[in-house]
Amino acid sequence: MSASLTGTGLHLTLGNNHILRGVDIHVDAGRTTTVIGPSGSGKSTLLRVLNRLHEPDSGDILLDGESVLRTNPDRLRQRIGMVFQQFNLFPHKTVADNIALGPRKLRGLSAEQARALAVEQLEIVGLAAKADARPGSLSGGQQQRVAIARALAMKPELMFFDEATSALDPELVKGVLALMADLAAGGMSMIVVTHEMGFARSVSDSVVFMDQGQVVETGAPGELFDDAKTERLRRFLDQVL
Repeated sequence: MSASLTGTGLHLTLGNNHILRGVDIHVDAGRTTTVIGPSGSGKSTLLRVLNRLHEPDSGDILLDGESVLRTNPDRLRQRIGMVFQQFNLFPHKTVADNIALGPRKLRGLSAEQARALAVEQLEIVGLAAKADARPGSLSGGQQQRVAIARALAMKPELMFFDEATSALDPELVKGVLALMADLAAGGMSMIVVTHEMGFARSVSDSVVFMDQGQVVETGAPGELFDDAKTERLRRFLDQVL
């Protein structure tokens, strides 16, 4: 099951930094919204606010049309899977045990059920043969695919990807992006912060361009990449394309 998500008028100040300045963002159920923009524009912070790892100073977050700001944030995080730049796998646990941990602790599955679920998710990401390996024996790309499998094992309604390929060697990026594209094609709701413009253009249903904590432009990939309305977006695309 996929969910829609809407952030409206989101502001966040940390210390003296006004990081988000009235951000609006939306992803329809079963669709992919990609967030692009220069470093320091607030993209990653936006994901953390939408997941309530930071509480917004003002604004609202709606999951399937209902505000989540007055509910338990842990309940929200069970509905949203998040994949970071760093894999954050437990090195002393096997790959399968890393994936099974959340379903056992948060979803109440038995050890046998959680193990079966872990293997099932590893098959989806093409790593079933690595179930009993330690994360340290895997390549960076494989570890990131395990991190995606771990998020999927919680049966999320929505997935966030925060620069999921930026810590990978270039030759490992392709496999992770292909897996993300498969998830999008399968109807998973996704918000993807990325520097990979090819992915943003070919996989996204909508693209959001952020700069200095604000949404400057939003629209379909063709509109933004081929017919940028603002000088700020045109300048950015000239640098990255």
